[in-house]
Amino acid sequence: MKILVTNDDGITADGLWWLVRELTGIAEVVVVAPDREQSATGTSVTLWEPLRTRKAVPLVPGVETYAVEGTPSDSVLLALGSLIKGKIDLVVSGINWGMNLGDDIYISGTVSAALQGYLHGCPALAVSSERNSEPCFQTAARLATLMAERIAASPPPNNLFLNINVPNLPLTEIGRIQVTKLANESHLNTVTEGNDGKRNYYWLVRRRQGKGHDRNTDAWAVDHGNISVTPLFSSLPAKTLSLLLHNLCAGLLEKLTGSTV
Repeated sequence: MKILVTNDDGITADGLWWLVRELTGIAEVVVVAPDREQSATGTSVTLWEPLRTRKAVPLVPGVETYAVEGTPSDSVLLALGSLIKGKIDLVVSGINWGMNLGDDIYISGTVSAALQGYLHGCPALAVSSERNSEPCFQTAARLATLMAERIAASPPPNNLFLNINVPNLPLTEIGRIQVTKLANESHLNTVTEGNDGKRNYYWLVRRRQGKGHDRNTDAWAVDHGNISVTPLFSSLPAKTLSLLLHNLCAGLLEKLTGSTV
């Protein structure tokens, strides 16, 4: 199994390398990621100027690693189109430093990188966790690895694209793995204004509106201590997708707990 790992927090981000360390235990891993912070770049692709890459020193020895002077989407397009030789079996984007819930996915570089994998014929996972939590990174990385193993053992009948969010809790306090839908209007966008003595400037501020009430949404799930697994852009029939996700997630939390004790 060959896995492409990318992110939007940049090539040196802790979450990226937590993920790589776990995945190298089950697969050949290649890293192609932005050379700097690229959060909230959405699906942006560089079309009007050349893209440059460089081989980077991996923080996990032996992992083929490239830094891209571009967006997360650029990174995956370059990886699949030129940099990586041979077939990629899975694209994993993350671990993002911060949740990607509800309408946040439409500006998320993490989700958009995984989207490019999905659009180019690869199963794809976008993985995010709450900020400032090393144990949360560990849980998210192990969960992604267990899911990758299951996808490899039983490849889906069509491309699979999942958005995964892990709450900032000890593993023993996570309630369950919940298959969810996207929350609607889970963020509030506002503009603040200031002046630097020469001219006015503006900050765009994006924040959660608070806990949602729909128990089927990703926002509700993580707010109530559950891991959220949200299928995105699936072309599978609803019943087929539901059965696939049930088989993918069944018993996974118990296995996750057992593997990290």
